[in-house]
Amino acid sequence: MSVDRMDTYATLYARFKSEIDSRLSEVVAQEKPVSIFEPARYILGSGGKRIRPVLLLSSCLAAGGDVENAYDAATAVEILHNFTLVHDDIMDNAPARRGQKTVHEQWDANIAILLGDELMGLAYRQLLRTTSNRLTDILKCFTEGVIEVCEGQALDKEFESAGAVSMDQYWEMIQKKTGRLMVMSADIGAMIAEARDEHHRGIIEYATHIGLAFQVLDDLLDTVADDSFGKVIGRDIQEGKKTFLLVDAMEHARGEALEWLRNVGLRRVTGDDVVKKTTALFHELGSIDRARGQVAVRTEKSLAALRSLPDGEGKGMLEWFARMLLHRSI
Repeated sequence: MSVDRMDTYATLYARFKSEIDSRLSEVVAQEKPVSIFEPARYILGSGGKRIRPVLLLSSCLAAGGDVENAYDAATAVEILHNFTLVHDDIMDNAPARRGQKTVHEQWDANIAILLGDELMGLAYRQLLRTTSNRLTDILKCFTEGVIEVCEGQALDKEFESAGAVSMDQYWEMIQKKTGRLMVMSADIGAMIAEARDEHHRGIIEYATHIGLAFQVLDDLLDTVADDSFGKVIGRDIQEGKKTFLLVDAMEHARGEALEWLRNVGLRRVTGDDVVKKTTALFHELGSIDRARGQVAVRTEKSLAALRSLPDGEGKGMLEWFARMLLHRSI
């Protein structure tokens, strides 16, 4: 892809993101109750890449639709995403997100729970503004997305107390918790565009692989990124998260190494050397390389799924979007 084309898609991304930001501000412009709308503006105005709404808009464009008809749905998806973040942060007792205090830290858990509930309602209200002959199907897709994301979070929490998790269980969990919102966004964008069946299938397959690769890359960056990446390096290890790296390493480890990793997963080891020693095992057991391989393979599969789509700005945007998301420093 030429530099000029990359600049074109980066500009389109910025335009999509700016419009979503503007609409989010309108959604939470209401002043009262202060205890809801002040934290709502706080979380929705705290930044973020707007990945899911941009994916929805790009999918609509790639399927030959008018993105102006998709902005309400895209805004709804971003509100829903932030609902999941607010409630996940409470469950994870996370102190910060996007460089600022989480809602339950800035206010309290009761406010954060109430805000999450409000965001869910606001998301549906925004979605219902969508003009489409397939609004019922869109609502069904959105609702199933909500259900599966909650199921994915439940699996993630269940895994915290599990001595071991299989790779199949890991894939099931991230397909629901992370991947489902990506697929849902692409699916709704294609529906708004009234995409042809083969184009619709290609867009969903693309989003499926993007969602899985995106989570594996996040798992990987938690361990190998430098401090400039913007997240606390090694936090997943400290919290015993069943990431791709930990699950893969446990499947390949034996003896003392396996016992150490099992204790990491159950948060039975502490000390300044936990992250360093566990990271060294990830390298030694080949888990870092296999994670990189998964990101590469899933990225290629996502791009291959776009072959059925007609050439044009929309298809090019999805290709650029995949590379932008998945070719960060690993």
